[in-house]
Amino acid sequence: MAQAYTEASIKTLSSLEHIRLRPGMYIGRLGNGTHAEDGIYVLLKETIDNCIDEFTMGFGRKIEIELQENRLRVRDYGRGIPLGKLIDCVSIINTGAKYDSETFQKSVGLNGVGQKAVNALAIEYRAQAFRDGQTKLVEFEKGRLKKEHKVAKSEERNGTLIEFVPDEALFGKDFRFRPEFIEDMLWNYAFLNRGLTLTFNGKVFKSEHGLRDLLTKNLSGEPLYPIIHLEGEDIEVAFTHGAHYGEEYYSFVNGQHTTMGGTHLTAFREALVDTVRNFFKKDYDAADVRQAIDAAVAVRVMEPVFESQTKTKLGSANIGPDGPSLKEFVGKFMQQALDGFLHKNRETTETLKNKIEENERERKELAGIRSLARERAKKASLHNRKLRDCRVHLGDRSPRNEESTLFIVEGDSAAGSLTATRDVQTQAVFALKGKPLNTYGLSKKVIYENEEFHLLQSALNVEEGLDGLRYNKVVIATDADVDGMHIRLLLISFFLQFFPDLIRNGHLYILDTPLFRVRNKKRTMYCYSEAEKQAAIAELGASHEITRFKGLGEISAGEFKDFIGENIRLEPVTLAHLHNSDDLLGFFMGKNTPERQEFIIDNLRIEKDLVAIES
Repeated sequence: MAQAYTEASIKTLSSLEHIRLRPGMYIGRLGNGTHAEDGIYVLLKETIDNCIDEFTMGFGRKIEIELQENRLRVRDYGRGIPLGKLIDCVSIINTGAKYDSETFQKSVGLNGVGQKAVNALAIEYRAQAFRDGQTKLVEFEKGRLKKEHKVAKSEERNGTLIEFVPDEALFGKDFRFRPEFIEDMLWNYAFLNRGLTLTFNGKVFKSEHGLRDLLTKNLSGEPLYPIIHLEGEDIEVAFTHGAHYGEEYYSFVNGQHTTMGGTHLTAFREALVDTVRNFFKKDYDAADVRQAIDAAVAVRVMEPVFESQTKTKLGSANIGPDGPSLKEFVGKFMQQALDGFLHKNRETTETLKNKIEENERERKELAGIRSLARERAKKASLHNRKLRDCRVHLGDRSPRNEESTLFIVEGDSAAGSLTATRDVQTQAVFALKGKPLNTYGLSKKVIYENEEFHLLQSALNVEEGLDGLRYNKVVIATDADVDGMHIRLLLISFFLQFFPDLIRNGHLYILDTPLFRVRNKKRTMYCYSEAEKQAAIAELGASHEITRFKGLGEISAGEFKDFIGENIRLEPVTLAHLHNSDDLLGFFMGKNTPERQEFIIDNLRIEKDLVAIES
């Protein structure tokens, strides 16, 4: 029976109640910290953004960030929030200095919401302002004022200190900050704000060459030519080409990392192609110009309009009160700056031209192979049971589209257990047959010549890029033995070689499954490590029995449900701290190199050595 729709049905929420009831509107996805765009990192970003705005205005050249367990502390040395407005600035929505365009013309945040959301979503929140020899501290709990300290004298330098602990009631008891995601965030701040020093638990983040440093740090291999670095008023661009597949972009607006791109990135991609075509006087295919590109573009605009509060995609913006459109602005800059660079640097120009033409040849070669592979796949798919698909996919208009997951498993046994207990709405299963081919050093045509890889690519729908990706999470679920680890490495190598964007954009994961089951007549405990097993033995007592799971096929469907449901443990595959993936692939997946042989010999441990170590 439908509930009556009356005056009593209409409710008005306070801003605090609304933030806590609908946190996704303010910080995007909640998440437990396993994804770089989870809300806990947005809380930190919103806090640092305010510090960056101070630096941009010429106040404060250092920002200190400290993380202890799940408690974050951010201290800047700007002007400090005016003491009389401290409570308002951190707790009353639509309050701040960023509405004054004279003060913050090209600010990261413009709507006075960010820090209030941090406060509202924290179980503990403290804000302290230091200003002209005085200081004031206020303390909150879930956005409600808990204690207001009196203004006191202080010898501290001017600035603001924010300290908070996200509320586990919202983010889950198992949430945690991953230092590698925070470090990536801080490096981006450093690259975009030359002269600024950030520290994270004592580690220093600082850049001298801006976006050129960003690309140098993030390149997956050696660039084909020196990074082209172009700068103008309110715009900075850096790019080169590599030997990889796909296109990799880092885009920023007013210092904000727009992970989903937007109008500024679209303008850059189009301007690059137009400029190259005009320079070489040849109508190159756009895909050939951009294949294997690594690029970064940053613009500063007035009053940017983002497509969400988390500012991951730019909608529209103004260059100035009477300025050109963003597309015209970027296009004109690229036409002048890049054209001039190409005229002056003939060796780089020749290398760029050779790369474009190489891309063109490979594209035409693949065209014929693709059509044959598609015909073969059509016939094979009539009898192929590798993919047990789900009903909801990433591109669907469904509230559950981000839950869409593809598990890649080895063999029909594991596939059977997982398929029997999965959520058919959001979880799909792809079964491998034996070990996949080692793709290191092979060209992309191997995807079309190898039926299994082609079917996997088709299942993911990534042939033309990530825009059509059907699953938000691609999970490698292999056995916890030597063969399972080998298959895992072969699959990661495949994605790293041909679809690195899948990894860079946080879609690839490893499924963590229990190694042991410890139980007695009353309780059953699943353990993911030797330490957990010993703790379970101590808890259950002498009457326990232990089962060692060597393969996923040994786990019953009933048990599997616990490991792929709410309690699922996923380890993201990231490129954090990896400078050169070509070197990594060459070492582990290449032919038996002297370096790898030497490594194995130096690190080999025989059984008697291990016994001696344990004793």
